[in-house]
Amino acid sequence: MSTPQWLPAWTRAEGAERVRALFAQTFADDGADGPVPGTPDGVWSAPGRVNLIGEHTDYNAGLCLPTALPHRTYVALRRREDDVVRIASAQTDEPWTVRLADVHPGAVHGWGSYVAGVAWALRDAGHNVRGFDAVIDSCVPFGASLSSSAAIECAFAVALDDVFGLGLGADDAGRAHLVAAARRAENEIAGAPTGGLDQSAALLCAQGQALLLDFRPGLDAAGFAQHVPFDLAAAGLNLLVIDTRAPHQLVDGQYADRRASCETAANYLGVRALREVAPADLDATLERLAPFDVEDSLRRRVRHVITEIARTGAFADLVRGGLGSGGTPDEAAAAGAGRLMDASHASLRDDYEVTVRETDLAVEASRAAGAIGARMTGGGFGGSTIALVRADEVEQVAAAVAAAFADAGLTAPAFLAAPPSAAAGRDV
Repeated sequence: MSTPQWLPAWTRAEGAERVRALFAQTFADDGADGPVPGTPDGVWSAPGRVNLIGEHTDYNAGLCLPTALPHRTYVALRRREDDVVRIASAQTDEPWTVRLADVHPGAVHGWGSYVAGVAWALRDAGHNVRGFDAVIDSCVPFGASLSSSAAIECAFAVALDDVFGLGLGADDAGRAHLVAAARRAENEIAGAPTGGLDQSAALLCAQGQALLLDFRPGLDAAGFAQHVPFDLAAAGLNLLVIDTRAPHQLVDGQYADRRASCETAANYLGVRALREVAPADLDATLERLAPFDVEDSLRRRVRHVITEIARTGAFADLVRGGLGSGGTPDEAAAAGAGRLMDASHASLRDDYEVTVRETDLAVEASRAAGAIGARMTGGGFGGSTIALVRADEVEQVAAAVAAAFADAGLTAPAFLAAPPSAAAGRDV
């Protein structure tokens, strides 16, 4: 049987040391804006995220249930007194420079747009953000549907909040403004039409907690984000994340197409968002859409969204009722969660059509090897899957998935342990 490839998370100290060294190397000969050449004002980091359930529901005013990964993106940053942004990354040999005055929608491109977009959004909201020098290093897998882009945005959001004294990072209410800035960076500057789940998770999650997000408009911070204890290890369970290595992109048009379909359906139904359709009214709602939907794709998109929101609420109830709350494993709750995960994946595969061969295979192999439940996670079109497994079966399930990929002639997947971890913040 194939040997699984594991992707360990760095410790916070390791990550901080890496970006401090990279900053010193990158800016060693340029101390004009700091007391010591190559010395940053500090180090900040933000996590990737894994979504337990609730896919493509955020932009439909629905529910999502993410946790933060221990895998983080680290930023060493030094403020400037002009509006020049200079950034470098350990993940690319191409440094990136821009003046903030030149940043606006459609004007900048490439990986640096995720960074400059955060500064642009904060400035556009009235905050006194100036230029900065910064470097990035990350152990969040890129292109794995684990929110590597949001981790970059949110690490810079907390860094800029600190160095320019914006005072937004102290509580969830203030962090909601940082979420908005990071989301605008991704939507308006980088051009990915995401719904806010990823940035909310990176900035609002907590150690040992799942985060129930409710995207109905008008909710205050307490109503929007609720922390739910989620200690799977204490209950004898684990969440296994599988990076299928199938490339995942949100800016290639498919994600935007799914979002546009939901907006079209809501318009036909006369509602602001599909969240307003009650699950009990699903059949009647689909009938109402029939005259507008010759190919049946619109109704299938709507069916996924409405049923996925219901599944997310039911999963959150199981978490509150004993799944992952510590102590003796609640077998009924675990089995119920597994069924919801399986149904979510089937809906994403058949109704929303966002799975690929690799994610379907990872889910099938996980279940066949004993996983309680499994599903793709994230926006789809590649990326990662998750499996709820008993703690003593993690290696068994991982080995079976690796073997299935080898038998199919596919690139070997990678595996991550995913205990619920901390939100973005300052490291040193």
